[in-house]
Amino acid sequence: MNKKQIFKIIIFILIFIWLTISLTYILRTNGDEKDRFTGFYSEPDNTIDAVIIGSSPVYPGYATPKLWGETGIAMYPLSTNMQRPVAGYYLVKEALKTQSPQLFIFEMRMYTAKEDDMLNTIGHTRSVTDNLKYSWNRIETINAMVGDSEKFTEDRYTYYFDIFKYHSNWRTLFLWSQIRDITYEYPDDLKGYVIKDNVGPTEYLDVSDITETTPIEDTQEEHLYKLLDYLKEIDQDALFIVTPYTADGTDKQAQYNYIKAIVESYGYNFLNMNDADVASEIALDYSTDFADYGNHLNAVGAAKVTEYLGQYLIENYDFEDKRGQEEYSSWDESYELYLQEYQQAVDTINTKIANEDWTEVEEGE
Repeated sequence: MNKKQIFKIIIFILIFIWLTISLTYILRTNGDEKDRFTGFYSEPDNTIDAVIIGSSPVYPGYATPKLWGETGIAMYPLSTNMQRPVAGYYLVKEALKTQSPQLFIFEMRMYTAKEDDMLNTIGHTRSVTDNLKYSWNRIETINAMVGDSEKFTEDRYTYYFDIFKYHSNWRTLFLWSQIRDITYEYPDDLKGYVIKDNVGPTEYLDVSDITETTPIEDTQEEHLYKLLDYLKEIDQDALFIVTPYTADGTDKQAQYNYIKAIVESYGYNFLNMNDADVASEIALDYSTDFADYGNHLNAVGAAKVTEYLGQYLIENYDFEDKRGQEEYSSWDESYELYLQEYQQAVDTINTKIANEDWTEVEEGE
């Protein structure tokens, strides 16, 4: 075999790999999570000030365009439903490929969950692994999240080569909403934020009297220490938060106290927004500001929590207000769009409150 033939083979292999990767990106099923990740990848290098990582409380609970419009802080969520704590370490590494955020923020609700319960819905694992660009870090993420669990035995290979999972989406191959993701980079209009206009009333539960500590599951504690050690190793500042919610009652508070002690021992701040003093400052109306009975915030609740977080960040960290800088014009546009969609959501929420049109809960939820 001569050099020319070898060269042709190499070119063929490279073209084949490129086509496979591009088709995979296109065929991955569209949705909020995919849009969030392609949006992150599309952000210009080293322009994100803060990255917030965590489960489903994040993307409807923190209105990133509002935070930008009121503080000049560009924060982006890398959030997926029921995001297992094991993902946090790898999402930090993924974010650092293109961004150098001043702060990483971690939502801690899932750290009190049991690993077996989270593994019951393997689609939530895919929400992370199938939304990463092909890379060595993606392979390491799959290795860590899939592991040796028998739940992944039959289709383990499809995590590495997810085109086998999504090949049946070929009918959508020529839709613009699919083709635009050929490089897995496409701007998200609301910078990862998702507006919820449902209403599910709940009541505030005062957890201030719960001062004891209860250990979290060993698996989650191991992931927490791994994350903290890595953050210290790379000299990265971080904030650990608990978004307001009431769905679990007061059962989790002792575990949050346990997590707080670990986090603070590393020199990082821990902000539990369920604590009475913080909840008082946020001033949520628990009868109207949640979308689903204490689990997730609706647009009105998110606006209040985002405003509080913005003030907290200004008071506790040295962020530069970047409003007015040309490279952040897309954030200005996102804020203008947010103001329009927020008002529409408020109108819808007010109508639902007046009609007592509460969120329906599916049987078994």
